[in-house]
Amino acid sequence: MKVVRDTEDKGGNKGGGEKRKWYKHYDLYFLVSVIFLYLILFFFDQESVYSSLKVTGNIFIQIIPILFFVIIFMALIDYFLHPKTVAKYVGKGSGIKGWFLAISTGIISHGPIYIWYPLLRDLRDKGMRSGLIAAFLYSRAIKIPLLPLMVYYFGALFVVVLLPYMVIASLIEGQIIELIENRKDKLQ
Repeated sequence: MKVVRDTEDKGGNKGGGEKRKWYKHYDLYFLVSVIFLYLILFFFDQESVYSSLKVTGNIFIQIIPILFFVIIFMALIDYFLHPKTVAKYVGKGSGIKGWFLAISTGIISHGPIYIWYPLLRDLRDKGMRSGLIAAFLYSRAIKIPLLPLMVYYFGALFVVVLLPYMVIASLIEGQIIELIENRKDKLQ
């Protein structure tokens, strides 16, 4: 379900085109607003602006390789993965298989969370359920390489109790998202 990029006027209301234009150029308005705020802040506190831009530049340099990998990965998915395949494994009729796939890939995924957003949006556009996206994001908190460290700091019993709880919570979170979306669709 696309909300921001949807250009169809479902209600037939006059003036709907203006609202759609604003949504269409939201990213540009946001960028201009941020630049404008930086210019205003520059007159009050130049050091903070320089420091902020330096940190932003360093973060950008760090994420370029990961972003490059994600762009290549998305291109491969677009080329090889068809919407029917996505719908089969993580779509409406995926059932337990979809939940297992979303949670297990969430657990084994690495890297910053914001790098996964474009890929997940692309998969959602191809038919992935939003509840499975929520389960994926929630289950990312479980990191297999960090389990020994977690056992060292908190003890084995804590880890044995916490991990199944986190998996169950990711399932519940995904179900809640799907209930909200289904209710929203029924109201429209």
